[in-house]
Amino acid sequence: MPEYSVASLSRLVEQFERLPGIGHKSATRLAYYVISMPESEAKKLSDAILDAHKKIHRCRICCNLTDTDVCSICSDVRRDKSIICVVENSRDVAALEKTGEFNAVYHILHGVISPINGVGPDMITVKELLSRLNDDVVKEVIMATNATVEGEATAMYISKLIKPLGIKVTRLAYGIPVGGDLEYADEVTLSRAIKGRNEI
Repeated sequence: MPEYSVASLSRLVEQFERLPGIGHKSATRLAYYVISMPESEAKKLSDAILDAHKKIHRCRICCNLTDTDVCSICSDVRRDKSIICVVENSRDVAALEKTGEFNAVYHILHGVISPINGVGPDMITVKELLSRLNDDVVKEVIMATNATVEGEATAMYISKLIKPLGIKVTRLAYGIPVGGDLEYADEVTLSRAIKGRNEI
């Protein structure tokens, strides 16, 4: 016997369940919350989702998420363009920006190399990163992938491609626990990791 007799409510729960980290109970709670909202608020929510989905794309320089051709970080003339910090995803950029310690630019890989999951170098933005290194402006690339097996392997793979170009490659040093994700680290930990980076 189905749990719901209202098909549209059941479909709403199913859609929430598809979101990462949302189980059945949370999905049900969210669904009931949404249907209890005034129609005008529900419309604002649905419009915001559709608008974001339609307008947000990757920055043509760093591959960060943006709703303009070039993101606000890449277009900021005060940023040091000689240093690129390579991260796994856009959430990592937000985490590093909170420290207030980093005034250079980023490159977002949108994943890591993971043969076991069928993810090769051509499925993340390695090619786009290498194309940014041809103008003699970049002097250092900081590998800030997460301290996981895949993150370390990705950092090593990319560093081997960059080193022959004569560009310094560093890795975030201490402060980030092995197995930890950047987005969950606090500002002090991230700040110390940036300052204590080592060449690889």
